[in-house]
Amino acid sequence: MTYADPIASQLKLRPSQVTAVIDLLDSGNTIPFIARYRKEATGSLDEEQLRHISEQVGKLRSLDERRQTILNAITEQEKLTPELRQQIMAAQTLTELEDLYQPYKPKRRTRASIAREKGLEPLAQLIFSQLRSEQTPEEIAAPFITDDVPTREDALAGARDIVAEVLSDHAAIRQRVREKALQWGILRSEKIDSAADAREVYALYYDFALRVDRVRPHQTLAINRGEAEKVLRVHVDIAEKDWLIAMRSVVRPDPRSPLAAQLQAAMEDAAQRLLLPAIERDVRRTLGEQAEEHAIAIFAENLRNLLNQPPLAGHTVLGLDPGFRTGCKVAIVDATGKVLETGTIYPHPPQNRREETLKKLALWVKRHGVTLITIGNGTASRETEQLVAELTRPLDTVQYLIVNEAGASVYSASKLAKAEMPDLDVTLRGAVSIARRAQDPLAELVKIDPKSIGIGLYQHDVNQKQLSEALTAVVELVVNRVGVDLNTASPALLTYVAGIGPKLAEKIVAHRDKHGRFATRQSLIDVNGLGSKAFEQCAGFLRILGGENPLDASAIHPESYGVATAVLQRASLTPHSAPAEREPALIALRQRIADKQFAAELGAGVPTLIDIYEQLVRPGRDPRADLPLPILRNDVLSMDDLREGMILQGTVRNVVDFGAFIDIGVKQDGLLHRSKIPRQTRLGVGDVVEVTILSVEKERNRIGLGWPQA
Repeated sequence: MTYADPIASQLKLRPSQVTAVIDLLDSGNTIPFIARYRKEATGSLDEEQLRHISEQVGKLRSLDERRQTILNAITEQEKLTPELRQQIMAAQTLTELEDLYQPYKPKRRTRASIAREKGLEPLAQLIFSQLRSEQTPEEIAAPFITDDVPTREDALAGARDIVAEVLSDHAAIRQRVREKALQWGILRSEKIDSAADAREVYALYYDFALRVDRVRPHQTLAINRGEAEKVLRVHVDIAEKDWLIAMRSVVRPDPRSPLAAQLQAAMEDAAQRLLLPAIERDVRRTLGEQAEEHAIAIFAENLRNLLNQPPLAGHTVLGLDPGFRTGCKVAIVDATGKVLETGTIYPHPPQNRREETLKKLALWVKRHGVTLITIGNGTASRETEQLVAELTRPLDTVQYLIVNEAGASVYSASKLAKAEMPDLDVTLRGAVSIARRAQDPLAELVKIDPKSIGIGLYQHDVNQKQLSEALTAVVELVVNRVGVDLNTASPALLTYVAGIGPKLAEKIVAHRDKHGRFATRQSLIDVNGLGSKAFEQCAGFLRILGGENPLDASAIHPESYGVATAVLQRASLTPHSAPAEREPALIALRQRIADKQFAAELGAGVPTLIDIYEQLVRPGRDPRADLPLPILRNDVLSMDDLREGMILQGTVRNVVDFGAFIDIGVKQDGLLHRSKIPRQTRLGVGDVVEVTILSVEKERNRIGLGWPQA
């Protein structure tokens, strides 16, 4: 059986699709490239399906590497039997493999290994076989007395140690007890008496007990953090019958044997000293891995929605990074993101220069034709919002927007920010970032480590390597889906384009700085270090606006320019025909585009031809443009303005296990609990929704939200 068969079965795909994907990946193709430009080969699998296949191939290859390592290790010990080899080859999971390897795994000296060194293995075998004899256990043990084993009880104790280790290492026993524990075990946590938890962060888990299979991911992560901070003591209860039945399926005390009690004692010792602690670790690890996968998935989904927020193009933006003592930093950028002016204002305590600030802001707005003011959501955000609302209330042409400033300070101090704005103070760079985040959230947010954006759940508690890989995959997906302007993109943005990466991104920008704008996609080949494979992977995702070939501004890959030109010719058009002229002329071909024979005549597959046609009809369309725009405001609410039953529009800021936090225009985001969200509704970061006010707890800064007409 090849890797394709089990993966296809698991993902409900055809083996031929999986085989094609594996071959393409092994040939050095990237997932975005395969998803967009190799649809005929894969049966139009999307990026998510391709990533699942890639992950599963990686896991199966790692499993086979471990399988071979185990076979080699047991072979070296001269203990590999045909039956054991067959079991190892049939193992489907890493856990199964490790269970089979457990008895042969090199161990530090144990009580059992010491007993073996003393020659007590034969006595242990007698206990296992439940020897029937008229002798007492002491009489059976007598021949094993030596200088190292001075008494009969010492001999029996050593033999029991061997039996206990063999039982605890038995693959079938471990597997059965683990399965029972994962279903019926009880996860318990309790507060350590001497622990300090002044804010009672972990109060829910001071006396907590829940069946393992019912523990939710956020509960696991909270309990693990409480344990790490030495506030909670955690353990897993496993019923006696679950381990006892498992052991008795392998060996059972014989009442007619004088060694029955010895076996029973060894079984109990095996369970309490060796097996149950190991199974508890397995259960905790499984819960932890599941919780981490869930948390990473939530973070990735939130990041994808955040990066997909539509750009507010065409605005001259005044960005405000609020503050008290050090003032509010100001940056004005034009519609292309170019910095026009910067400054600092002091409207809040201790300076309180409110009137002076309003005049200064009004002057900036008039001087530069500002149409949008963006305010970072950190310290002094709402106080600054009240000031801006006072400024914009009488102005019909200016609105404001609260933006998430998470990561702005990290970016401001980065090498990239210094290279982009070498003449600006680090604090003013943050205001520039806040201004640009409204103009193009994707282009600005890719400059920041995704983990610093603050839209996850327990992101610092999960596997950081897996988190980084998942978030990088999300950024790559969005960047390549949207496309990148080759002549304006920063190195940070180019890094995520398929086939490029950090070093090549810097070389592209350096080439652009030295030689000027790229006139065509083909001129990318002139970049030092960018070969034919890299060009193949990246070219379709890079845009050249106003270049020599209009097709360079679309998502059509250069390898398909011949097909695109042929389609245009069928409509009596050329690549230089104006977009307004194209659409009506191409409508006549709409019905033929999905025809296999027509596609074959043009030398393309139907999926590729459909994509080419869509790009010709709507060249350079930004897929984010179809999403709702952020809410722009010109007035401000406070918690005092809220009343139960009010219906307001809000923006989803974060989605977590227990609900969604929604910005409704007051200082504190409201919580829409998952129990209030209609069952078929899926919320994402950036979504604009209507909510109703259920409760306002001003003293606790809590707002409870509901779903209108729910």
